[in-house]
Amino acid sequence: MSFTGKYELQSQENFEPFMKAIGLPDEQIQKGKDIKGTSEIVQDGKKFKVTVTTGSKVLHHEFTIGEECEMEMPSGEKIKTVVQMEGNNRLITNLKGIKSVTELNGDTITHTMTTGDITYKRISKRI
Repeated sequence: MSFTGKYELQSQENFEPFMKAIGLPDEQIQKGKDIKGTSEIVQDGKKFKVTVTTGSKVLHHEFTIGEECEMEMPSGEKIKTVVQMEGNNRLITNLKGIKSVTELNGDTITHTMTTGDITYKRISKRI
């Protein structure tokens, strides 16, 4: 199953408590909470290019399954991590104490990020 495609955010849960927990300022949280972001994913075997656009903020991530890469946190901090694939539809990584799981089911991507006991969930549909 290929992740390649463009996806639009449909719904999210626990955005504000999660962003507070990872240290984002209230002003940034308020600006970002109602924006319908889009994600564009290009998968070529084990190589991925992901572009996430949220309002005027654009994040680019490139990684190869099982190899160390650099990713940008929601706070803007850049960290090194390794993305693993579970089955053929699930990407898992740890970002400095945040467990990130991205799962593809048909035309829906569910992305969950967990820190401590707070889980932030985003559901996006292929457009």
